[in-house]
Amino acid sequence: MGLLSSKDTEGDNEMAFDFHFPTSKKALIIFTRNPELGKVKTRLAKSVGDESALKIYTFLLKHTVEITENLNVDKYVFYSENIHKNDIWNSDLFRKKLQNGNDLGERMQNAFSEIFGMGYEKAIIIGSDMFDLSKKDLEAAYDALQTTQFVIGPATDGGYYLLGMKELNAEVFKNKNWGTSTVLEETLANLKEKKYVLLEERNDVDYFEDIKEIDAFQQFLPPYLDKNFL
Repeated sequence: MGLLSSKDTEGDNEMAFDFHFPTSKKALIIFTRNPELGKVKTRLAKSVGDESALKIYTFLLKHTVEITENLNVDKYVFYSENIHKNDIWNSDLFRKKLQNGNDLGERMQNAFSEIFGMGYEKAIIIGSDMFDLSKKDLEAAYDALQTTQFVIGPATDGGYYLLGMKELNAEVFKNKNWGTSTVLEETLANLKEKKYVLLEERNDVDYFEDIKEIDAFQQFLPPYLDKNFL
């Protein structure tokens, strides 16, 4: 997916206000950053450079499309900056909206609030950059919500890669140091009186150490970091 020019997004943000009647009782919220050079995977970019970081992020976006496009739920992509009409997210499969809020917690809370306000009974949020995530993981998360109020996918870095619920719990989005190793622990503390299921731990992609031994990423690395480069 190439970078999009301003004309690709002009007027597209009005799509954020479209109302869609739910076609199922389940919704998937996908949070994504607009893929721009120097603005994605910035911690990874410190090791691999901005161009490689953008290529890796684009690769991760494609992976997320592949594992979600055939998922039998209503899917919503929430963009960080601008809605792109003609991009990797097929508008026939993914409904497009804008994130709204001052920090990650507020943006997630607002997204869940909007989705539940539309009549959905089960909602799950993920990012768009989890190579370690599969369609089966997502199906398992929705299955878990059949018998529990909340489901969480813990990440190896102390955060979480997935959060699902059947009713809005605003506490899980407040007073968190987002992007740190305490997020999962603090979130579970918020849910200590609730019923929840923990999924299998998965590896997030934030630093070079997260991908340096994974063959799928070698093609995007500069030669001096590519373990397969001869």
